[in-house]
Amino acid sequence: MQSPPAAPDGQVADAVKGNWVDTMAPAWSRPYLRLSRADRPIGTWLLLLPCWWGLALAMIHDQSAGLEDLWIAVGCALGAWLMRGAGCTWNDITDRDFDNSVERTRSRPIPSGQVSVKGAVIWMCAQSLLAFCILLTFNMTAIALGVLALLPVAIYPFAKRFTWWPQVFLGLAFNWGALLAWAAHSGTVHAPAVLLYLAGIAWTLFYDTIYAHQDTEDDALIGVKSTARLFGDKTATWLRRFLMATVGLMGLAVIFSALPEASVLAMVLVLAGPWAMGWHMAWQLRGLDIEDSAKLLQLFRANRDTGMIPLLFFVAALLA
Repeated sequence: MQSPPAAPDGQVADAVKGNWVDTMAPAWSRPYLRLSRADRPIGTWLLLLPCWWGLALAMIHDQSAGLEDLWIAVGCALGAWLMRGAGCTWNDITDRDFDNSVERTRSRPIPSGQVSVKGAVIWMCAQSLLAFCILLTFNMTAIALGVLALLPVAIYPFAKRFTWWPQVFLGLAFNWGALLAWAAHSGTVHAPAVLLYLAGIAWTLFYDTIYAHQDTEDDALIGVKSTARLFGDKTATWLRRFLMATVGLMGLAVIFSALPEASVLAMVLVLAGPWAMGWHMAWQLRGLDIEDSAKLLQLFRANRDTGMIPLLFFVAALLA
């Protein structure tokens, strides 16, 4: 199949309008930055926020914080940007034929001919090596978890070929940072970190089902599976279930993180995090229209704020 032409100046169809890649980055770098989704920053936020949740709750759990934690926060941010880019590059390498058949994705750098597969592989390896260098500054438990994270990252692009639940594999990969950042602070992984990880997976099922509804018609034609296709008209019911799972699991995580050392004020603040997050998810449900692609993209992008809400409450609890 002949590759369709790229959008004007190589811009990707669902990129944020006026983003820094299309307006400020050197022309030679733009195809590679687009391959890393640098023109669509929401994915980096969705990968980073569980890291910061894990770090904040680990500090609450251990009742300790130091300058090393500041580096963990910064290192997670840099690592999230790099590994999200490497993961997206891997995804586009494996999905290049599918992307060529889907209206929303055929303008991406590989199917549109801006980047060769060989160039994409080199770019993926460069990003991964830089992220590994950052990982080496953490403790051994965190390093081991970081290496192990490559397994769900590698599997995810193929999940849509063999299961109706590829969003589960995305959740496994995207929320791994909750475990890694907790371990980077504590040197081990405690039970609340696992509960937080499961809460993040439920959240991913929520937002990525919304996202996947943009492509249901094309996915049906090419045989790609997703929770959006599986749920169909029952999507809102399933999203409510994921909302409740997210809030419930995160609530348990914060309770077990804060008890028994936290003050009453800190406990109230930390519990307010999942409660407020749940209300923001409920707001998304009220605006859901699975037939409106523009609205679906808007709601998906709103999940940066969804994930930021509990983090702000966790930080407030640390300062209380």
